[in-house]
This record gives sequence, structure tokens and C-alpha cells, in this order.
Amino acid sequence: VQLQASGGGLVQAGGSLRLSCVVSGTEISANAMGWIRQPPGQQHEEVAGISTIGTTTYADSVKGRFTISRDNAENTVYLQMNDVRPEDAAVYSCALHWGPTVTTGRRAFGRGTLVTVSS
Repeated sequence: VQLQASGGGLVQAGGSLRLSCVVSGTEISANAMGWIRQPPGQQHEEVAGISTIGTTTYADSVKGRFTISRDNAENTVYLQMNDVRPEDAAVYSCALHWGPTVTTGRRAFGRGTLVTVSS
């Protein structure tokens, strides 16, 4: 299975960005999906997750600003980032859970996409 994130770049604080993650090698319809991020010099942080039935979870730091969604027909998961803040700067990666919910422990990760925020 391969996961390829894209859509990162430079965004002004307060602006918006939409990340995409295309999955190949398996169909995501049976899998929960998620986004994680790693700010420079920091540990990974869970950002958002979405189950196979569309139940979503968010880190408190992004609630109300970020929206995760999925398009099973396109085998793609998205992260809409609004009102981006300097602390959102990070490498964002997507994750495929080997099960229907984000509590499924085993995951596959893809290469990330860099988000840089200018203040």
C-alpha cells in the first residue's frame, strides 16, 4: 500500500490550504483514515481521523478550523485547513488504519507534505 500526500506549501496566517492523500494498493472504503503532523523539532501529533462511516475526530488545537473528509471512489482523504496559524506549520502525513475506526492500532503511513505558515 502507498499513501501520497500533497497540497502543502506556503500559506499566510489566517489563510486556507487543502491537503490530499491518494492511496494505492488497497481500497480505503474498509479503512479508517487519519492525518498526523510533525512540527520542526517536535514529536508527531494526531490531527484528525475519519472512520469508514464518516465519524470524525480532531485534535483540540485544530477543532473548528480543520475538516477531514474522504472520497472512497477516488481512494482519497482530504484535510481542509482554514484559519491557519503559525503553530500549524509541520510536515503533514496521512495514515491508513487497518480497520474501520481510528482506534485500530495498526496503521500504514505515507510520505508527508510540508506546510509552512508566514505570519
